[in-house]
Amino acid sequence: MSDLLAARTQMALSLGFHIVFAEIGIAMPLLMVLAEWRWRRTGDEVFLRLAKRWAKGSAILFAVGAVSGTVLSFELGLLWPHFMQFAGPIIGLPFSLEGFAFFTEAIFLGVYLYGWNRISPRAHLTAGLLVAMSGAASAIFVVMVNAWMNTPTGVTMSGGQIASIDPIAGMLNPSSFQQSLHMLLAAYAATGLAVAGIHAAILLRKPDSRFHRRALTLALMMGTPAAILQPISGDVSARTVAIWQPTKLAALEGQFATERGAPLRIGGWPDVDAQRTRFALEVPRGLSLLAFHDIDAEVKGLAAFPRENWPPLPPVHVGFQLMVGLGTAMALVSLWAAVVMARTGDVMRHRWLLRALAIVTPFGFIATEAGWTVTEVGRQPWVVQGILRTADAVTPMPGLIVPMLAFAALYIGLSAIVVRLIMTMVRETM
Repeated sequence: MSDLLAARTQMALSLGFHIVFAEIGIAMPLLMVLAEWRWRRTGDEVFLRLAKRWAKGSAILFAVGAVSGTVLSFELGLLWPHFMQFAGPIIGLPFSLEGFAFFTEAIFLGVYLYGWNRISPRAHLTAGLLVAMSGAASAIFVVMVNAWMNTPTGVTMSGGQIASIDPIAGMLNPSSFQQSLHMLLAAYAATGLAVAGIHAAILLRKPDSRFHRRALTLALMMGTPAAILQPISGDVSARTVAIWQPTKLAALEGQFATERGAPLRIGGWPDVDAQRTRFALEVPRGLSLLAFHDIDAEVKGLAAFPRENWPPLPPVHVGFQLMVGLGTAMALVSLWAAVVMARTGDVMRHRWLLRALAIVTPFGFIATEAGWTVTEVGRQPWVVQGILRTADAVTPMPGLIVPMLAFAALYIGLSAIVVRLIMTMVRETM
């Protein structure tokens, strides 16, 4: 394994591990606040139990997310020093704001955990809201950095160096809104439906449990709107990619030739040598319609770009198909749940719906991993699109396979510990 591949693999492992806890850290505080709000409104002690249990889960996952996030920040400097030297002046501001949001979240999570019966009910609920808002803000600032790497703005280049910078313009680059929206909806949808799925599975065996009924209802309140809105967010993202990253769009869809009225491909395998995507179901003119809202719009194929600028096609295409497929399944199940709740107010009598919720439990997190694979691998060979190549950003230090293997072992161990803790918490409710 080359040092470049080892560095990329270590970064991928770190990000893939961290993103799950980041998603839960964004969404779980909102669940605990909803539970406390319902308890204060109704006096139902079940909601109080839920609020305290979800707060405990938030604390565990926040701690793990803080550790993995800290590792990522060190890896940026240790593995990619040329990237930090080049991009530091413009990404320093959003990273600083993310740090402020992180500390705000940590402070008010402590207030929330230890403030029961010590501060007023309004102050306690406000602390929970600030935890939820800070977690979302932290995610937005980090995503802004990644969005800038995809669509760099706010920089003026001269002789291969940055001549002038505008950090605000960099933060508000063309990808910031769509990536932030997509990430937040993904967090709420993935976490909400995962929690709903766990409680739905238990309700199939214990249909009379008030605890699990209340938990399922609150989880669906958060997860179903986000999952239903996510395809709309995906449409916004597709159009941004089509305009600013046409090579990535072509890789996503396995589009080799430039053509008007390009088809949308479902499934398939990109054959790079033959320059065609095999075994795909094609929807005529679908890609032109979705990418440009014009059935006759021209879509540039990979053949229009130098071969050395193509991203690795199989992981990008397959990852995109997986993300879209799982996201569509989540949206359909969520729409089903929303219709049932609107008509009857009770999903418990619909056992097939409970089964469907149980099945989609892991879909959101798998879709997120696939989506980040699409985002990061689809930008290759660039670390900053069109400006700085990944191979030019990596550290010259040799032997990078050693820290890669060490961190892989660390993440496996942390994952085992967290899974065990969460399973113990779930068993306590069964």
